Amino acid sequence: MIDGQPLAFFQPFIDTATGRIAGVEALGRLQQTDGQLLSVGPLFADARTPTSALRRLDRKIRDNALSRLHEAPEDWFLSLNISPRWITLLRPGQPLPSLKQLQAHDIDPKRIVFEITELGGDSQRLAEVVARYRQAGARIAIDDFGAGYSQLDRVLALRPDILKLDMRLFQAAALGGPSSEVVRALAQMAEKTGCWIIAEGVETEAQLNFALECGARYVQGYLFAQAQLNWFAADAFVSRFAVLRQAYVQQKLAERGRIMLLRQQLIELMQILQGWVLAQEPLNQLPWLPGFPRLLRFYQCDSHGTQLTPNFEWRQDAWQADGRYLGHNWSWRPYFYHLLAEGWEERRVILSTTYRDATTNQYCLTAGQFFDNGQRLLLIDIDAAGL
Repeated sequence: MIDGQPLAFFQPFIDTATGRIAGVEALGRLQQTDGQLLSVGPLFADARTPTSALRRLDRKIRDNALSRLHEAPEDWFLSLNISPRWITLLRPGQPLPSLKQLQAHDIDPKRIVFEITELGGDSQRLAEVVARYRQAGARIAIDDFGAGYSQLDRVLALRPDILKLDMRLFQAAALGGPSSEVVRALAQMAEKTGCWIIAEGVETEAQLNFALECGARYVQGYLFAQAQLNWFAADAFVSRFAVLRQAYVQQKLAERGRIMLLRQQLIELMQILQGWVLAQEPLNQLPWLPGFPRLLRFYQCDSHGTQLTPNFEWRQDAWQADGRYLGHNWSWRPYFYHLLAEGWEERRVILSTTYRDATTNQYCLTAGQFFDNGQRLLLIDIDAAGL
């Protein structure tokens, strides 16, 4: 038995390009006789709740949302959750209940995003139904993207318009560490496949900054608003978002300033190390370099990418040589062919992008510069934590 009056509450999606509301997600609530509001989420997560009761509840909430969409600005979209489990129960060729509801309320399907939740259901049947939604003009989103490996299969099968990052993964990634690299990679994959990214669960400025860094087109979360019964003004968050976006830009400018300062330091360091190399002095004649605390190691390669020297590292108050990588070829690494493309003629110092070193598990940057008439390449690995 499901007690209470089903109602649709609306949580906005903020367009990161304008700060305006671009659309809303319909979220179910049950209003009790005493006026208390309860989320329907626990009911849908409880395996003991009969499927038939859940389907009726979902359709009532959706019907409530659609009946009120005419009150919203015409350029807003409405995101409706769809369970793959229920889609599997449809007969082949059966009229789709969701599309029938759109017709009943005279809603243009172009204003609707069907948000595929969960990982269950028959994939082939799901793809068929999604094709019919798309043919009608609706867009498709995949919810909780990144929550499971099978999501990748679903992306390839459904080719969604929107990917909604898994909230728990996103919030963990915003704190830094390995999960942040995973989410960045997922965001890059989405961009390459033509999907827009929604970051949900944005509750702090740090999480908003990470969402912007990942290229999120829309953000959703308590930093701006919880779901509410009544409509928001379309420009309700424009001013606040502009302030937050400007703070993000200033943060990025500061980061860029640190990189530029690092580049200047690396030019000086290159000169010191190249002078030592060309003088052919022994390792014990190379001075300690306390002015360059980010230096992890340096080594030389030939112009074809083969390592000519050991890795030289400052450990235990002395320079140490690690010869494990002698003869290894690094020409396949992005920093090497970037150097060939950009630094060969001008002999400029070229910086790689940040990466995590597989051996030390540190975040690194690699700087390189050709010298000795382009016959040799000096490479410096830098601790990139905090950059």
